[in-house]
Amino acid sequence: MVLGVSAIPFTFVAHVLAILGLVFVLVWTLHFRGGLAWEATNKSLIFNLHPLLMLVGFIIIGGEAIISYKSLPLRKDVKKKIHLVLHAITLVLGILGIYTVLKYHNESGIAHLYSLHSWLGIGIIVLYGIQWLYGFLVFFYPGGSIGLRSESVPWHVVFGLIVFTLAVGNAAIGFLQKLTFLEHLGLAKYGSEALLVNFTAVITILFGAFVILSVLSQSPIEDENNNFTSSSKSISLVP
Repeated sequence: MVLGVSAIPFTFVAHVLAILGLVFVLVWTLHFRGGLAWEATNKSLIFNLHPLLMLVGFIIIGGEAIISYKSLPLRKDVKKKIHLVLHAITLVLGILGIYTVLKYHNESGIAHLYSLHSWLGIGIIVLYGIQWLYGFLVFFYPGGSIGLRSESVPWHVVFGLIVFTLAVGNAAIGFLQKLTFLEHLGLAKYGSEALLVNFTAVITILFGAFVILSVLSQSPIEDENNNFTSSSKSISLVP
Protein backbone atom coordinates (compact mmCIF):
# COMPACT_ATOMS: atom_id res chain seq x y z
CA MET A 1 0.00 0.00 0.00
CA VAL A 2 1.03 3.65 -0.41
CA LEU A 3 -1.24 5.42 2.10
CA GLY A 4 -0.96 4.45 5.75
CA VAL A 5 -4.70 4.78 6.36
CA SER A 6 -7.63 2.39 6.24
CA ALA A 7 -9.38 1.91 2.92
CA ILE A 8 -12.82 1.63 4.53
CA PRO A 9 -13.68 5.38 4.53
CA PHE A 10 -12.64 5.64 0.89
CA THR A 11 -14.66 2.59 -0.13
CA PHE A 12 -17.70 3.96 1.72
CA VAL A 13 -17.50 7.26 -0.19
CA ALA A 14 -17.05 5.31 -3.43
CA HIS A 15 -20.23 3.31 -2.70
CA VAL A 16 -22.19 6.53 -2.05
CA LEU A 17 -20.89 8.11 -5.26
CA ALA A 18 -21.82 4.94 -7.17
CA ILE A 19 -25.41 5.22 -5.94
CA LEU A 20 -25.54 8.92 -6.82
CA GLY A 21 -24.16 8.17 -10.30
CA LEU A 22 -26.83 5.52 -10.84
CA VAL A 23 -29.61 7.86 -9.71
CA PHE A 24 -28.35 10.76 -11.81
CA VAL A 25 -27.99 8.77 -15.02
CA LEU A 26 -31.46 7.24 -14.54
CA VAL A 27 -33.00 10.67 -13.99
CA TRP A 28 -31.26 11.94 -17.10
CA THR A 29 -32.22 9.07 -19.40
CA LEU A 30 -35.73 8.45 -18.04
CA HIS A 31 -36.93 11.94 -17.12
CA PHE A 32 -35.05 14.31 -19.43
CA ARG A 33 -34.33 12.06 -22.41
CA GLY A 34 -37.66 10.20 -22.56
CA GLY A 35 -36.76 6.67 -21.49
CA LEU A 36 -34.96 3.57 -22.70
CA ALA A 37 -35.71 1.18 -25.56
CA TRP A 38 -34.04 -1.53 -27.59
CA GLU A 39 -36.36 -0.97 -30.55
CA ALA A 40 -38.10 2.37 -31.11
CA THR A 41 -39.10 4.83 -33.80
CA ASN A 42 -37.49 7.48 -31.62
CA LYS A 43 -33.88 6.37 -32.02
CA SER A 44 -32.72 8.55 -29.14
CA LEU A 45 -34.31 6.04 -26.78
CA ILE A 46 -31.90 3.43 -28.11
CA PHE A 47 -28.97 5.76 -27.53
CA ASN A 48 -30.07 6.30 -23.94
CA LEU A 49 -29.05 2.74 -23.17
CA HIS A 50 -25.44 3.65 -23.94
CA PRO A 51 -24.70 6.05 -21.06
CA LEU A 52 -26.64 3.85 -18.64
CA LEU A 53 -24.76 0.67 -19.57
CA MET A 54 -21.37 2.35 -19.73
CA LEU A 55 -21.65 4.26 -16.47
CA VAL A 56 -23.37 1.60 -14.38
CA GLY A 57 -21.83 -1.42 -16.06
CA PHE A 58 -18.39 -0.33 -17.13
CA ILE A 59 -17.51 2.31 -14.54
CA ILE A 60 -19.50 1.58 -11.38
CA ILE A 61 -19.49 -2.22 -11.39
CA GLY A 62 -15.90 -2.18 -12.65
CA GLY A 63 -14.90 0.14 -9.83
CA GLU A 64 -16.73 -2.00 -7.28
CA ALA A 65 -14.86 -5.02 -8.61
CA ILE A 66 -11.57 -3.22 -8.05
CA ILE A 67 -12.32 -2.24 -4.45
CA SER A 68 -13.96 -5.56 -3.55
CA TYR A 69 -10.67 -6.68 -1.99
CA LYS A 70 -10.75 -3.63 0.31
CA SER A 71 -14.46 -3.33 1.07
CA LEU A 72 -15.51 -6.94 1.72
CA PRO A 73 -14.47 -8.66 4.99
CA LEU A 74 -14.44 -12.08 3.38
CA ARG A 75 -11.92 -14.83 2.77
CA LYS A 76 -9.37 -14.26 0.04
CA ASP A 77 -10.75 -17.00 -2.22
CA VAL A 78 -14.29 -15.61 -1.95
CA LYS A 79 -13.17 -12.06 -2.74
CA LYS A 80 -11.16 -13.41 -5.66
CA LYS A 81 -14.28 -14.98 -7.19
CA ILE A 82 -16.37 -11.87 -6.58
CA HIS A 83 -13.65 -9.77 -8.20
CA LEU A 84 -13.55 -12.07 -11.22
CA VAL A 85 -17.34 -12.22 -11.68
CA LEU A 86 -17.87 -8.48 -11.28
CA HIS A 87 -15.21 -7.76 -13.89
CA ALA A 88 -16.84 -10.28 -16.23
CA ILE A 89 -20.19 -8.51 -15.80
CA THR A 90 -18.44 -5.20 -16.43
CA LEU A 91 -16.94 -6.49 -19.68
CA VAL A 92 -20.26 -7.88 -20.93
CA LEU A 93 -22.18 -4.68 -20.13
CA GLY A 94 -19.40 -2.59 -21.68
CA ILE A 95 -19.60 -4.55 -24.93
CA LEU A 96 -23.40 -4.26 -24.88
CA GLY A 97 -23.09 -0.53 -24.27
CA ILE A 98 -20.87 -0.10 -27.31
CA TYR A 99 -23.25 -2.22 -29.38
CA THR A 100 -26.20 0.01 -28.46
CA VAL A 101 -24.49 3.15 -29.69
CA LEU A 102 -23.45 1.41 -32.91
CA LYS A 103 -27.06 0.27 -33.32
CA TYR A 104 -28.26 3.82 -32.74
CA HIS A 105 -25.82 5.16 -35.35
CA ASN A 106 -26.81 2.50 -37.88
CA GLU A 107 -30.54 3.16 -37.52
CA SER A 108 -30.07 6.94 -37.50
CA GLY A 109 -27.71 7.11 -40.46
CA ILE A 110 -24.84 8.52 -38.40
CA ALA A 111 -21.20 7.78 -39.22
CA HIS A 112 -19.22 5.52 -36.90
CA LEU A 113 -15.95 6.13 -35.06
CA TYR A 114 -15.45 9.78 -35.98
CA SER A 115 -14.76 11.11 -32.48
CA LEU A 116 -12.01 10.77 -29.89
CA HIS A 117 -14.60 9.35 -27.48
CA SER A 118 -15.41 6.49 -29.84
CA TRP A 119 -11.76 5.74 -30.60
CA LEU A 120 -10.88 5.59 -26.93
CA GLY A 121 -14.00 3.55 -26.16
CA ILE A 122 -13.10 0.78 -28.59
CA GLY A 123 -9.50 0.74 -27.40
CA ILE A 124 -10.47 0.63 -23.73
CA ILE A 125 -12.92 -2.25 -24.15
CA VAL A 126 -10.25 -4.24 -26.01
CA LEU A 127 -7.68 -3.57 -23.27
CA TYR A 128 -10.24 -4.49 -20.62
CA GLY A 129 -10.92 -7.80 -22.38
CA ILE A 130 -7.20 -8.57 -22.57
CA GLN A 131 -6.80 -7.71 -18.89
CA TRP A 132 -9.67 -9.97 -17.83
CA LEU A 133 -8.62 -12.88 -20.03
CA TYR A 134 -5.00 -12.75 -18.86
CA GLY A 135 -6.09 -12.56 -15.24
CA PHE A 136 -8.45 -15.50 -15.67
CA LEU A 137 -5.82 -17.70 -17.30
CA VAL A 138 -2.95 -16.83 -14.96
CA PHE A 139 -4.68 -16.35 -11.61
CA PHE A 140 -7.84 -18.45 -11.86
CA TYR A 141 -7.88 -21.26 -14.44
CA PRO A 142 -5.79 -23.12 -15.39
CA GLY A 143 -3.49 -20.86 -13.37
CA GLY A 144 0.15 -20.05 -13.91
CA SER A 145 3.15 -21.11 -11.91
CA ILE A 146 3.97 -19.31 -8.66
CA GLY A 147 6.80 -17.50 -10.43
CA LEU A 148 4.61 -16.36 -13.31
CA ARG A 149 1.90 -15.18 -10.97
CA SER A 150 4.38 -13.29 -8.81
CA GLU A 151 5.89 -11.55 -11.82
CA SER A 152 2.47 -10.82 -13.33
CA VAL A 153 0.85 -9.21 -10.29
CA PRO A 154 2.50 -5.75 -10.42
CA TRP A 155 2.03 -5.47 -14.18
CA HIS A 156 -1.55 -6.66 -13.90
CA VAL A 157 -2.18 -4.10 -11.16
CA VAL A 158 -0.73 -1.19 -13.10
CA PHE A 159 -2.40 -2.19 -16.35
CA GLY A 160 -5.78 -2.58 -14.65
CA LEU A 161 -5.52 0.80 -12.96
CA ILE A 162 -4.55 2.47 -16.23
CA VAL A 163 -7.50 0.92 -18.07
CA PHE A 164 -9.93 1.97 -15.33
CA THR A 165 -8.57 5.52 -15.31
CA LEU A 166 -8.90 5.72 -19.08
CA ALA A 167 -12.50 4.48 -18.82
CA VAL A 168 -13.39 7.16 -16.27
CA GLY A 169 -11.77 9.88 -18.38
CA ASN A 170 -13.49 8.69 -21.51
CA ALA A 171 -16.85 8.65 -19.74
CA ALA A 172 -16.33 12.31 -18.86
CA ILE A 173 -15.50 13.03 -22.50
CA GLY A 174 -18.68 11.21 -23.52
CA PHE A 175 -20.85 13.32 -21.23
CA LEU A 176 -19.22 16.47 -22.59
CA GLN A 177 -19.69 15.35 -26.19
CA LYS A 178 -23.37 14.51 -25.76
CA LEU A 179 -24.10 17.70 -23.84
CA THR A 180 -22.37 19.76 -26.53
CA PHE A 181 -24.53 18.12 -29.21
CA LEU A 182 -27.69 18.80 -27.18
CA GLU A 183 -26.73 22.43 -26.60
CA HIS A 184 -26.17 22.90 -30.32
CA LEU A 185 -29.75 21.64 -30.76
CA GLY A 186 -31.07 24.27 -28.38
CA LEU A 187 -30.67 22.83 -24.89
CA ALA A 188 -30.24 25.62 -22.36
CA LYS A 189 -26.60 25.84 -21.29
CA TYR A 190 -27.55 26.64 -17.68
CA GLY A 191 -30.74 24.57 -17.61
CA SER A 192 -31.46 21.74 -15.20
CA GLU A 193 -30.59 19.01 -17.69
CA ALA A 194 -27.22 20.55 -18.55
CA LEU A 195 -26.40 20.90 -14.85
CA LEU A 196 -27.45 17.30 -14.22
CA VAL A 197 -25.18 15.99 -16.98
CA ASN A 198 -22.22 18.00 -15.71
CA PHE A 199 -22.80 16.85 -12.13
CA THR A 200 -23.03 13.24 -13.33
CA ALA A 201 -19.64 13.64 -15.01
CA VAL A 202 -18.18 15.15 -11.83
CA ILE A 203 -19.55 12.26 -9.75
CA THR A 204 -18.02 9.81 -12.22
CA ILE A 205 -14.60 11.41 -11.86
CA LEU A 206 -14.88 11.54 -8.06
CA PHE A 207 -15.91 7.88 -7.99
CA GLY A 208 -12.81 7.01 -9.98
CA ALA A 209 -10.65 9.04 -7.61
CA PHE A 210 -12.00 7.29 -4.52
CA VAL A 211 -11.57 3.89 -6.15
CA ILE A 212 -7.89 4.75 -6.66
CA LEU A 213 -7.59 6.02 -3.08
CA SER A 214 -9.10 2.74 -1.90
CA VAL A 215 -6.54 0.80 -3.90
CA LEU A 216 -3.69 2.75 -2.35
CA SER A 217 -4.93 2.32 1.23
CA GLN A 218 -4.74 -0.47 3.77
CA SER A 219 -7.12 -3.41 3.73
CA PRO A 220 -9.25 -3.82 6.86
CA ILE A 221 -8.09 -7.42 7.24
CA GLU A 222 -4.88 -8.74 5.77
CA ASP A 223 -5.04 -12.09 4.01
CA GLU A 224 -2.98 -14.88 5.45
CA ASN A 225 0.19 -15.96 3.66
CA ASN A 226 0.27 -12.70 1.76
CA ASN A 227 3.38 -12.34 -0.37
CA PHE A 228 2.24 -9.18 -2.10
CA THR A 229 1.04 -5.79 -0.93
CA SER A 230 -2.60 -5.11 -0.31
CA SER A 231 -2.60 -2.52 -3.06
CA SER A 232 -1.59 -5.17 -5.55
CA LYS A 233 -4.48 -7.37 -4.54
CA SER A 234 -7.08 -4.68 -4.71
CA ILE A 235 -7.12 -4.36 -8.47
CA SER A 236 -5.77 -7.60 -9.83
CA LEU A 237 -7.02 -11.12 -10.16
CA VAL A 238 -4.63 -12.15 -7.49
CA PRO A 239 -3.08 -15.61 -7.18
